[in-house]
Amino acid sequence: MKSPNDLNKREALELLEKIDSKQELTLEDTVLLYNHLPVAALLSAANDIRFKINPKRAVSWQIDRNINYTNLCISGCKFCNFHLPLSKREKSYILTLDEYRKKIDELFSLGGDQILLQGGLHPQLRIEYFEDLFTTLKREYPNLKLNALGPPEVAHIARISKITVKETLQRLISAGLDSLPGAGAEILSERVRKVLSPGKPSAQSWIEVMEEAHRLHLGTTATMVYGGIETIPERLQHLHTLKAIQERREPGAPGFRAFIAWPMQIKGTKLEGVLKERAISPIEHLKMVAISRIVLTNIPHIQVSWLTIGKELAKVALHSGADDMGSIMIEENVVSSAGARFKSNREEMIETIKEAGFEWWLRNQDYTPYTPHLPTDLH
Repeated sequence: MKSPNDLNKREALELLEKIDSKQELTLEDTVLLYNHLPVAALLSAANDIRFKINPKRAVSWQIDRNINYTNLCISGCKFCNFHLPLSKREKSYILTLDEYRKKIDELFSLGGDQILLQGGLHPQLRIEYFEDLFTTLKREYPNLKLNALGPPEVAHIARISKITVKETLQRLISAGLDSLPGAGAEILSERVRKVLSPGKPSAQSWIEVMEEAHRLHLGTTATMVYGGIETIPERLQHLHTLKAIQERREPGAPGFRAFIAWPMQIKGTKLEGVLKERAISPIEHLKMVAISRIVLTNIPHIQVSWLTIGKELAKVALHSGADDMGSIMIEENVVSSAGARFKSNREEMIETIKEAGFEWWLRNQDYTPYTPHLPTDLH
């Protein structure tokens, strides 16, 4: 008599035919694949889908800079070391224009023209602040691309400005917002969110902001931070939720251009004591990359989180469903403050992609080829 594990493995292998015929996977299917399909088969199936969606043997990356406009935040996320609560307001900051200029000038000197601009849920920064900031930055740097804020910040700005999410996004776009990152998703489960981020807008709020952005034809990305207190079904439901959001976007809207997942960094955070026995193995991360590619067939690109997993594992992930290496991250504060320790530069990024057996191409946030400001030695 076959054991339950043998039966589950057989059923998981049978699901490969469902994947090959492009049939819709249920959440139950996805859990079965994640838990019982042999790892080699899972990674291989994801790699096949990657090349069906992006046939060229090439991997993209970008040059941008993460800029945190403030470190004051009321969300109370238990996995964050960077932001300060209101009780420590005297140690907080809001960047000055001169500080922006210094950071952006350095970005341009290094060959980039895109910034990922994020902060926290600051209790006093209303819509007018961001309109003024975006307008000023675009006036002084006409070629600058603003990939800014995130759904929780947009929802928060709308709330304290006493306007709708739609109006908030419309005004931000008019002021210069080019795209909306998928920040603040973590795990789209209200149960998980209430424990980990008690002051952050709900999972449903994240979804509503993204759907409004898609209705306005604003390009976005989607994210997941896993390895906290979520269950595997909750983690995989997150993927199915993203797929449904993408399916609902209007014809012609870019929707989610890419998806990226990374293991939660908890060093020195309130969660470290709670999750001290937790260990995210390389295999677990590769399985997450692979299952993401298998489920999210309507999202064009899967990005590797080399910042949290390192370049060696990133090379393997490029053979497990991923086709993008993200940014060299000239500056990154939030994840690094909780333990992420890997660094990169242009030359190392190119070498990593080549060592993995791929050609490289430099991209914009919208995945069009990027050429301005590229040093001649990289052509």
